[in-house]
Amino acid sequence: MSALTKTEFSFPGQKSLYVGKVRDVYNINDDFLVMVVSDRISAFDVVLPKGIPFKGQVLNQIAEKFLDATADIVPNWKIAVPDPNVTVGHLCEPFKVEMVIRGYLTGHAWREYRDGKRTLCGVKMPDGMIENQKFPEPILTPTTKANFGHDEDIAREDIISQGIVDKAEYEMLEDYTRKLFRRGTKMAAEMGLILVDTKYEFGKKDGKIYLIDEIHTPDSSRYFYADGYEERQAAGDKQKQLSKEFVRQWLIQNNFQGLEGQTIPEMNEEFVDSVSDRYIELFEKITGDRFKKSDTAKINARIETAVTEFLRAQV
Repeated sequence: MSALTKTEFSFPGQKSLYVGKVRDVYNINDDFLVMVVSDRISAFDVVLPKGIPFKGQVLNQIAEKFLDATADIVPNWKIAVPDPNVTVGHLCEPFKVEMVIRGYLTGHAWREYRDGKRTLCGVKMPDGMIENQKFPEPILTPTTKANFGHDEDIAREDIISQGIVDKAEYEMLEDYTRKLFRRGTKMAAEMGLILVDTKYEFGKKDGKIYLIDEIHTPDSSRYFYADGYEERQAAGDKQKQLSKEFVRQWLIQNNFQGLEGQTIPEMNEEFVDSVSDRYIELFEKITGDRFKKSDTAKINARIETAVTEFLRAQV
């Protein structure tokens, strides 16, 4: 099995390439984006030295399923998936906020709450809650999209008053976010899962708002297993999560948390294969579909041929 860790394509009409931690994004004539989802894996803001076979395919195909399943709520950027690791879509001007929505008190929200805060992004949280408890209603906790450094929490009033997004459009983003989260929650429940929290990104093209990037993947969302949730809460136990948390735990056990002077532990073949198997398990649990492994023997050539043929057909 080959892992896709680096791409250096030259597609028809290509103007630029942006390399992220996991995704390589090609600008085609300032009109389309070719998003190649690699098999790179990151944790603690560090890209690990080995790729995970099929991870990119898993993330790309989960996002494809949920983009298709929510297209009646809001138009999305996806035009086609010419290869299992690739989505081609509209190039949009992104709004400079990420719409984070939380159904449960966990993660960042819990840490703020535990430290005594009862307001997050201008939203009041009830007293007397415990970790992983369900909010009476999902709360919106947007963040700014930073060009450098970490994203920052921001209240809706500040987004509007600072002119980051105008009031009418921001209200549309809120409405889309709540509707998308309801749909995602319903689909997760059908799979025996709880969609705990997630983020959505939006952009504009020709005056029209689009949902962009990925949605409802384990990289952008947190899931709990529904079976046993109440019992674990009552007992004060940790919730069973469907995420890449197991990778972070393995790193911690091997004395790595991305801190200065720490060395990334050796990723042997057995460990890499086990992570690949877990991602395939995530795919099947979240989507309810059977995962079909693509041929990875010549993965770069496979992608280049598929995308080039698709782009040439658009002319």
